[in-house]
Amino acid sequence: MPTFDYLPMERIRFGEPAAAALAAEVDRLGATRVYLMASATLRRTTSEVANVEDALGARLVGLFDQMPPFAPRDSVAAAANEARAVGADLIATFGGGSLTDAGKIVRLSLHHGVTEPDALEPFRIVTQPDGRQHLPAYEGPSIPQIAIPTTLSAGEMNSQGGSLEPRTGRKQSYKHPLLTPRVVIYDPAPTVHTPAITWLSTGVRALDHAVELYCAPNANALSEPSALQALRLLSRALPRVRQDPLDLAARQECQLGAALSLQGLAGGVHIGLSHGVGHILGAFCGVPHGVTSCLILPHAMRFNREVSGERHQAIAEALGRPGDDAADMIERLIADLGLPQRLSEVGVTAASFRDIAEHAMTDICVHTNPRKVRPDDIVEILERAA
Repeated sequence: MPTFDYLPMERIRFGEPAAAALAAEVDRLGATRVYLMASATLRRTTSEVANVEDALGARLVGLFDQMPPFAPRDSVAAAANEARAVGADLIATFGGGSLTDAGKIVRLSLHHGVTEPDALEPFRIVTQPDGRQHLPAYEGPSIPQIAIPTTLSAGEMNSQGGSLEPRTGRKQSYKHPLLTPRVVIYDPAPTVHTPAITWLSTGVRALDHAVELYCAPNANALSEPSALQALRLLSRALPRVRQDPLDLAARQECQLGAALSLQGLAGGVHIGLSHGVGHILGAFCGVPHGVTSCLILPHAMRFNREVSGERHQAIAEALGRPGDDAADMIERLIADLGLPQRLSEVGVTAASFRDIAEHAMTDICVHTNPRKVRPDDIVEILERAA
């Protein structure tokens, strides 16, 4: 039967300094031993992390700032072991999507006594090339997480976390409602330190969420309004940030648009082809997830146009140009933001297209796409994006 699930998130705070908001939430939740996972760049080149340390005071019992992109399992296990050693009763994450995901899996590791990377194996989702999926059942973590995101990937609005298995080059997924952060804090001020390409490309990632969730076969009246509003906010605010990187009001609009972009996924609506291929380009080829959306989304939309054409009309209207082609509009927006649009720009060549396509068939998003996808279809899309 159709359902719409609400995640066990208690609140989103925005429009106030992150350090003060975090300290207030730590007190509200009754935590006394906070383990902070923060961006190394943010810590070493700005005062933002120091502000959080000062606000937490004696409640801060540990700080991890060595999480690589895509949250590799060995680094996640190392952070979990540190958090366990200091008796952490709350995990705070301050940085991009990899840190947010790592915080989720650290909490899972703490709850189940995971001390080394391979011990995470029983908890991961396994998808077969034919789309069959095994979602293991287990008890969710009890230690809460407070997320302070500095990008627009919106992983904080999701009950799923991803971690790279370095030996295979595959990103593995873990899912449980209680992996969702208890509190999210959106402060636009620290995001001025986020590299422009990262901020803008993860904004396109959020657009990708909204497009695919709006066009999903199981989209519904509960999920559709948030997707369209995300498109409106992001398409207006991203160009403003590019024009004036210090426009905090526009950055706040981007953050709220990103949060809205994933509401449907939280409710059980499916994302599709652009995400499925993007996951593989990220883990297998090292392309940042925001950039993968810049490269693939317009071509995935054109592939899906024969089944999603009416939906694309509503997307074009939300983007401010009723009657225009939605895929073309997204493509122009990406170009106007000065972001990569060709695989050759990020070092991905035709020699790897077939391998990427075969790997993508083990990603569930490919199998929940509105139009049935074959490996040859993915190769063709990669060729168009070359």
